[in-house]
Amino acid sequence: MYTRKSYKKNLLYIKQGNTLIMAKTNTAEIGFEKEIWKAADLLRGNMDASEYKSVVLGLIFLKYISDRFETKYQALIAEGDGFEEDKDEYTSENIFFVPQEARWSMIAKTAHAPEIGTVIDNAMRLIEKENTRLKGILPKNFARPELDKRRLGDVVDLFTNIQMREHGDTKDILGRAYEYCLSKFAEAEGKLAGEFYTPACIVRTLVEVLQPYSGRVYDPACGSGGMFVQSAKFIERHQGNINSISVFGQDSNPTTWKMAQMNLAIRGIEADLGKFNADTFFDDQHPTLKADYILANPPFNLSDWGVDKLQGDVRWKFGIPPAGNANFAWLQHMIHHLSPKGRIGMVLANGSLSSQSGGEGKIRENIIKADLVEGIVALPSQLFYTTGIPVSLWFLNRTKKQTGKILFVDARNMGTMVTRKLRELSDSEEGEKGDIQKIANTFHAFNEGTLENEKGFCAIATLEDVAKQDYILTPGRYVGIAEVEDDGEPFQEKMERLTSELSDLFAQSHDLEEEIRKQLGSIGFTIK
Repeated sequence: MYTRKSYKKNLLYIKQGNTLIMAKTNTAEIGFEKEIWKAADLLRGNMDASEYKSVVLGLIFLKYISDRFETKYQALIAEGDGFEEDKDEYTSENIFFVPQEARWSMIAKTAHAPEIGTVIDNAMRLIEKENTRLKGILPKNFARPELDKRRLGDVVDLFTNIQMREHGDTKDILGRAYEYCLSKFAEAEGKLAGEFYTPACIVRTLVEVLQPYSGRVYDPACGSGGMFVQSAKFIERHQGNINSISVFGQDSNPTTWKMAQMNLAIRGIEADLGKFNADTFFDDQHPTLKADYILANPPFNLSDWGVDKLQGDVRWKFGIPPAGNANFAWLQHMIHHLSPKGRIGMVLANGSLSSQSGGEGKIRENIIKADLVEGIVALPSQLFYTTGIPVSLWFLNRTKKQTGKILFVDARNMGTMVTRKLRELSDSEEGEKGDIQKIANTFHAFNEGTLENEKGFCAIATLEDVAKQDYILTPGRYVGIAEVEDDGEPFQEKMERLTSELSDLFAQSHDLEEEIRKQLGSIGFTIK
């Protein structure tokens, strides 16, 4: 619920024609994100979601860097020293320099000209030429015939008419629009979306447990960069300095890798995602990196990933992963890149908790015996657009406070259905702790030595306890079943009451059956 104070604080303004419309920043309600998405849907035409994704996200990025440039440009004009076209004035403040022909004002003027697609493509090329960090990153496919230029002009108009009035953290509205559209593209693309999108509530859970205040943050399967964005948001929420973290990532998909570059740039996050997109196992872009925090959602149960060519790899310290499943290859790759004080938070399919095939059981046992596993969280179903298989969160730590112990959390009953197909873990609101904070607080209490087991939800197990379970890490084995509160009614009385009620229901069913037969008979039908 919004109080009057919080409602006023969380408003933004969108100009449509001559009308100024107020909209809540909550993406669950109508706002500019939804308007942009509606425009994107119109723009799609006959294109697949995977094709028009780069068009919409590219426009958001172009508007973002144009707005930042324009703000600085006007400030330099106001100073009156004639430095408004000096590129160094912008790059020194981490602002991309936008050449005159590529500025949004020029694009807006030609919004409804037949050549609007070519104008945008040329703008992208000019920006790349002036900013080496963006070389080869920006989409340049707006002139293609299948893209409806009339609708493209309408979207440009929509972007032109977004008027920003800063209210606290709403100054990053285009960043939030980028994130919102990513989620909607993930919904539209279904299974294919696993390559670029991890639901924000899962990422926030990883971040809230790990708390990456400072140090090197790494994601070896970074998709569109969501782990880094949420890490930066965490730092901002806790009044930290975004420059306290260094971001490293990698992705094999060229389109996804470019999306990540734009997503991070729009957030003002400096990142090293490698020189190009590349396979993490065969072309590690950060071979010497030792990260303080590793957050990842690698592809689930990846088969035929090439272990036969990596038999002697230094990363397989705990055992050679099977050819048919890369789960423990990803896990060992991350352990290899972990600093002496590093922590890992990653998403894995539930099969990794108990599988014994292909030597996975032995690898898991060796990792447990090394006392690296800090905790396991079993997640509820329907959190992903991309898959219905059950998944869990693994947390590993080289410097565990509770040595010789593992925290197990069964969160399968958490979450709220936000659509017919999708569930979300709740966040804190109006001072109330949500699902995400409950999980994070459970880990913090465990590390401080103040956690008490809660049947059906969380339990602390020793390595000896886990050994007795054949090193299987399924939380349900350790947390048990929540106790049902006794209602005080004696068993004998309860059974007599329930059987009496059931007898009455049976009698009613017979009466209804006779009535149905009678009504059918009146129109000439009988039930045989």
